[in-house]
Amino acid sequence: MPLSLHRRGSIWHIRGSVAGQRIRQSTGLGDKRSAQIFAARIEAQAIERHTLGRQATLTFAQAALTYLESGGEARFLGPILEHFGPSTLLSDIDNDAINAAARALFPNAANATINRQLITPVSAVINLAADEGLCAPRRLRRRKAAKPRKRWLTPAEAERLLSAAPGRTAMQISFLLGTGARTNELFSLDRTDLHLESGEAFVAETKNDDPRMVCFPLRTKRLLAAAGLPEEGKVFRTPKGKPYVIRANGGGQMAGAFEAARTMAQLSNDVTPHVCRHTWATWFWAHNKDLIQLMAFGGWKTAKIALDYAKLAPASLAQDLLDHGWDFRIGTNLTQDIATDAGKALINIR
Repeated sequence: MPLSLHRRGSIWHIRGSVAGQRIRQSTGLGDKRSAQIFAARIEAQAIERHTLGRQATLTFAQAALTYLESGGEARFLGPILEHFGPSTLLSDIDNDAINAAARALFPNAANATINRQLITPVSAVINLAADEGLCAPRRLRRRKAAKPRKRWLTPAEAERLLSAAPGRTAMQISFLLGTGARTNELFSLDRTDLHLESGEAFVAETKNDDPRMVCFPLRTKRLLAAAGLPEEGKVFRTPKGKPYVIRANGGGQMAGAFEAARTMAQLSNDVTPHVCRHTWATWFWAHNKDLIQLMAFGGWKTAKIALDYAKLAPASLAQDLLDHGWDFRIGTNLTQDIATDAGKALINIR
């Protein structure tokens, strides 16, 4: 049965069979002439697939749709699909095509970013198609990326940074150091998701779209409790009391205040807000050596990434942290507020 057009509401739909393939789909078009042209193209593609085989005619967009319908991650695919468009064949996606896409989409990005946001998702689409026999297996060349950052703060350096920062910035730095949160997770935190009583925070808006619960030590809790937090809305706000604008690559919103504190603390320029995440992982690991908890609290899906963040540190770090009031030991004061009578100080806090 040749393809025919049927109107549903204001949209034309295609129905029929071509070369043994049953086709029922919407054209997404309201103009009949445009819908006829669309139907003719669909019919030609069906005949071509029948004649040449699907491997010869499968587009990257079609393979990406199959990947997404199979539960694949959509996070980085949007710009890639826009770049390759609806007609680029999957068989044409080679290293030259990837290099051209990298120049167009990530002209100033580091190799690690290109690997993560371009080569990895495209490879995932190709691998699934190859597993289903829809294309020939092939491997895209990954770019040589810089080694993971080694910078983390010692407890003494963290003290200098906190002492140099004004109250609002010190509170933010303390939360980053105490939880390992990313800056965008910090800015997105809602007051209803912060539980001072138990020393926990529910991070709903994460980089990998997997919400998680984080715990923070009494040192962080003390700074938060003394800060006069808002009763509703976002926890962390601009100097004017407004919520931060969330950006694709967060951190710049607090860059000025952080850099001023860093300069006053006489720390090197490689100390950025993101170094606090590396610092948290290193500190947490020093007290626990628990890879599962490290991955869960940090929001990492692989052990390799989590251990890249937890830097090599001397054995003395565990005691050094306690001496400075940072206790990350699971089952001690992560979720318990150990307090004495009113007027007395919290213990384990310097």
